[in-house]
Parts: sequence; C-alpha cells; structure tokens
Amino acid sequence: MAPETQAGPAGAALPLPPMKWDAWGDPALAKELSADIKGLLAAALGVTGDAEPGPTADEVVLRPSRLTDADLKALADAVGEAHVSAADADRLPRAGGKSTPDLLRRRSREAQDAPDAVVLPGSEDEIAAVLALCAERRIAVVPFGGGTSVVGGLDPERGGLTAVISLDLRRLDQLLDLDETSGEALLGAGLTGPAAEALLADRGYELGHYPQSFRFATIGGFAATRSSGQDSAGHGRFDEMVRGLRVVTPVGVLDLGRAPASAAGPDLRELFLGSEGTLGVITAVRVRVHPLPAVKAYEAWSFPDFATGTAALRAVEQQGTGPTVIRLSDEAETMVNLAMTEQIGGSPAVSGCLAVTVFEGTDALVAARHQLTREVLLAAGGTSLGEAPARAWEHGRFSAPYLRDSLLGAGALCETLETAANWSRLPHLRVAVTEALTTALPGALVLCHISHVYPTGASLYFTVVAALGEDPLTRWTAAKHAAGDAIVAAGGTITHHHAVGADHRPWMTDEIGELGVRILRAVKAELDPAGILNPGKLIP
Repeated sequence: MAPETQAGPAGAALPLPPMKWDAWGDPALAKELSADIKGLLAAALGVTGDAEPGPTADEVVLRPSRLTDADLKALADAVGEAHVSAADADRLPRAGGKSTPDLLRRRSREAQDAPDAVVLPGSEDEIAAVLALCAERRIAVVPFGGGTSVVGGLDPERGGLTAVISLDLRRLDQLLDLDETSGEALLGAGLTGPAAEALLADRGYELGHYPQSFRFATIGGFAATRSSGQDSAGHGRFDEMVRGLRVVTPVGVLDLGRAPASAAGPDLRELFLGSEGTLGVITAVRVRVHPLPAVKAYEAWSFPDFATGTAALRAVEQQGTGPTVIRLSDEAETMVNLAMTEQIGGSPAVSGCLAVTVFEGTDALVAARHQLTREVLLAAGGTSLGEAPARAWEHGRFSAPYLRDSLLGAGALCETLETAANWSRLPHLRVAVTEALTTALPGALVLCHISHVYPTGASLYFTVVAALGEDPLTRWTAAKHAAGDAIVAAGGTITHHHAVGADHRPWMTDEIGELGVRILRAVKAELDPAGILNPGKLIP
C-alpha cells in the first residue's frame, strides 16, 4: 500500500510519518479505557472527567518558515522538488517526538515550533549535498526516522542558526545485502522495524529487535539511540547486533566495521551508536541476523515480592540459562496489568509480582533453556502460572503508548522513565526514584518493572500516573528533574534505552564527566564544524 500523503499550501505532497501528529501510532489501534481502569483512576487519583481537547490539525498555528525561496530551491536542486516541502501539513507531523510533554505541547493553541521545511533524500550523495548547503546557509538539520523519540530528540531547535529542516530518511528503505554464510544483513536506515523483519523473513531470517516502538521506529533510529529491545536477553541490545555503519557527515562519509572483531584502535562505530544525529547521518546499518526460530515457548511466574523476583532474575542471568525474554513487574504494576485485562487466559490469579519468560530457537534448544530456567526460578521462590499470562503480555507488548494517550484524554498524566544500575544498587535506586516522583507529584501512582537484565545489573522502567491538574507540563518537568537527580545520586545511568535527547542532556556531565563532555565537543567540532546537526541534543 502506498504511504498516505497530504498536500500543503505550497502544493507539496510528502509521505506522512506513520505516527499520528498529536498521539501515538495508528489511530485505528487507539484504546478505549475499560470500566476497571476508569474505576481505578477515580479511586486512586480522583480522575473522573475528560481533559479539554486540543486543537485539530487544521487549527494548529505553526510559526512561519524562516527559509527563503532561494533556500528551498537549493534544497530542491539537491533532492528533487517532489521531496521538499515547507507546507504546514508536512511540517506539523515532524514537529517533535511522542513523549507526554510533546503531546501536551501539541495541545497548545498558541503558535508552535516546527521544522522550517521537510526534506526526503534518496541517497548518500543527496544527503551530502543537503548537509553542504545547510552548512553554507547556516540551516540546522534534524535527522528523522519514525518520530518515536520520548526525550526531546526531535525538537526542531535552530541552535542559533537561521532555520532548521527535518531530514526524513524514509526513502532509504531497502535490504541492501544479506550474507547468509556470515549471518549479516545490510539494512537501509529508513526501514521501519516491521519492514526490516518482513524483508528478512522472506529469506528465512530475523533480526529480533523488538522495542516498544518497534512498529514505527527505524533501523537508523535504533542505532542512533542505542535501542534495547524486549528480546534483548536472548538477542542482545541493538548496539550489540551492529557489525557496521555507513554515516554521512558534513565533512565526509564513514564506512565502519570490516570484521567480527578488531584490535585496530578504538572502535569508531561507538561514536555513532547513541550519537542521536549530532555527529552524522546514519544511512545504512550492517547487523547480525539469525534464522527464524522454529519454536517458541512461554511461561509466566509469580513471586511474593519484588526483592524475591529480582533475585530470581539475577540468578537466571548470571547462570546463563538463556531465555529470550525475561522481565518482572512490581506489585503495583502487576495489579494494574490485571485491571487492564478482563481475563488472562483462564490462568491462576496472580498475586505479588508477575514475571514473564519466553524462549525461542530449535526444539532442542528451547526445551533445554526452558527447563534450566524453570529450575532456577522454582528454586528462587517462583510459582509457575503457565503460559497464558506470558502470551497475553506478548500480544499487547506494543500497545502501552495507546493507553497512555487514552489516559491523557481522560485527564490523567501518564509518562515513563528508565534507568539501570548494578544489582547491588538496584533496590536503593528503585526506592529513591519512586520517592522523588511521589514527592514531586503527591498522590501519583508509580509502577516499576525490570525490563532488561545483564550479569552485573538490570534496568528499571518506571511508569507514573497522576491527575493532569493545572499546568501539567510544568509539574511533570519538575518531577522529571527530581527523578533525574535521584537517579544520579543513587548511582544509576540517566538513561538505559530512551537516549539523551534534550530531556536528559542536563545530566550528561554527571554521566561522563567534564573530560568526557570535552571529548564529545571535540568530535562534534571535527565532524560538524558549522554545528548544523541536531542542535541542543546529547552534548551539553
């Protein structure tokens, strides 16, 4: 099916991003709040009504484009007139990401920021030409993939330059090569997760990277943000999958990664994994792939409390029993998850903390890994709930952002944040962040789960639900800063997989130190001397 397009006042018609301009994802998949959730909101938060609706797309007022006719002609000369637009209808869907603050700003009836134009290059040569003319004309460039950032990574900041464009990479959407002998695929940066998996599946292979943003985020975005998928216990984080990168910078093109491992100095791929479009434009990613799994097995578990469940997950990971997915919800999140589903496949009632495990591969490997993991979890105090809750989790694992939007429409603020730390620091980190959030947002409901595990530690993923109240953007900003300070003080990382963007930038000096910041600035100055690439993100 051809991508949807819309014509703007300048007569341009560009493919629309798959994400709705003022909400998450596909409107057809939007979720209505159940009676149980509405009852929970009323009882816990006093939220009973609908929030005031924001403007329609036709009612939104965008600040006028700052690009001149000469600027637009130069961009059109670089990529073709059909692939450039300064129309409001094309600028609005690329005006930011999809965090709750982003959506709150979209509800404003005041003039809003947006990129001054949208440019869709179709090749590395076209990207190089665009970067050259933007450096010459002092135009900022924000690379755009699926539009799923929740940390301000797509904010159209000009950074003191004259204008800013959104460089939409969706035309770089091909499976460029598949080396079946080596188990590697070269993927265009503009491929979405589903498109990449479909192309690989046609050849019998899978990448296996499934973050919550999977349906919309792109291969280039996964690399630029150090994405971590829900199957990372089995397949690793996306940066672990990457074997090579092609990157166009304002001063030249880099082709990095030529062997499975190398001792030829520092690994320059690491400069661009997590660089968030500030150092160059990732155009293609060479990744490790594997044959489609022959079988999958599921089992859910109940633990009496979060501490017992955490110790169980640590034992599984440190013994290397090999689940593809393993995650644990705390008591509050387990309760809310039960309220969100009328029935979990007839499974036993879940009390305490719910854990989910999934295994995939050949029959023999799945059976062996499943049995080894069962033995560890039983010994650690777990009670098996069978496969139904795990299958229910997998069925709905990409849908939580839709519920967030429905909560917002009902007058409830809902946002997430994440961190990671060593196992020994994890209990204190969880308490510190929870206390920071509930102090900043009295009466808020704070949920937590372990989303990713490592031999030495794990990530904590928090969901915060509170009454929208007056000035929710200011209230959430204060709560987010309190949580960020608590994370740093407790020895956690400021972000485990959401990336830095603009929102986490204030804590980057705490994360890497003054010398680390100077190193990043020096690399930025070498690769992007005019400072056009994604200003205001990542680097303090």
